[in-house]
Amino acid sequence: MSETASPTDSAPVQTLAPFLKWAGGKRWFADRCLHLIPQDYRRYVEPFLGSGAMFFALQPGEALLSDLNPDLINCYRAIRDAPEGIGERLAEHHRRHDKAHYYDTRAAKPDDPVERAAWFIYLNRTCWNGLYRVNRKNEFNVPIGTKTSVVLPNDDFVRASRMLSDVEILHQDFEATLDAAEDGDFVFVDPPYTVKHNLNGFLKYNDKIFSWADQLRLRDAVVRAAARGARILVTNANHVSIREIYDGVGRHQVVGRASVLAASAAHRSQIEELVIQTWLSAGVDDAAEPVERSPRTLAKRSEQPAV
Repeated sequence: MSETASPTDSAPVQTLAPFLKWAGGKRWFADRCLHLIPQDYRRYVEPFLGSGAMFFALQPGEALLSDLNPDLINCYRAIRDAPEGIGERLAEHHRRHDKAHYYDTRAAKPDDPVERAAWFIYLNRTCWNGLYRVNRKNEFNVPIGTKTSVVLPNDDFVRASRMLSDVEILHQDFEATLDAAEDGDFVFVDPPYTVKHNLNGFLKYNDKIFSWADQLRLRDAVVRAAARGARILVTNANHVSIREIYDGVGRHQVVGRASVLAASAAHRSQIEELVIQTWLSAGVDDAAEPVERSPRTLAKRSEQPAV
């Protein structure tokens, strides 16, 4: 059973903006849909990290973050361990940015973790639409985009570092992370959107990294973790094939977002996404309306200085 959620228009408190732009990222969800997450939880878990928009919005005291992209995980670890070094290297990329520098940099992936993190952020901010794509040799091959700003006014790598300081950041498959979820955890699951029979327009970006077999494997891992007591929110394509495999799993709601993966704004459209809340029963509608509450009150945190 699907219900239509009514997202809020703004986040109730100041949050830290993600330092990456990510295809399918959840900045819009963090801004408008925090009323859909559980009110209390012990640990925040995210197996498809991406831009980390929900992590930075919620600012949990305890978290497990993971992704299968090694350069992405290296980037988060480098931000945690050497935020000043990242800022210095990005400033140099900003000073030198032009078409030649972009393609020279793209072709020369550094070995040093901090250099590679700055490389990753630079390409993310200046490539086409922030898309992450590699060729068969595992080489980043996205062309240059129209953005020219490498250093952004809301960059705060030191604050991001403090937020990540006690966080477990793992390079691993989503199933291993979901299998580590325990009673009292809140798990935010935002996989690449693929559907059966390859009918989703977003699939062309995802079919090599997340197959239909992966969707089924994910569903099974979600069901196992929910049975252990983890509260899991899954976002996915609002497609009949996705609704079918999650039939009987929690409550289904539908939210709308604007598509950003189009060459021009004129061709971008409103897209419906499915939200599955495993800890709620189908047909109960008390969470469908927006609730004004601070992200800082949504988790049971350990005592720590405000950041």
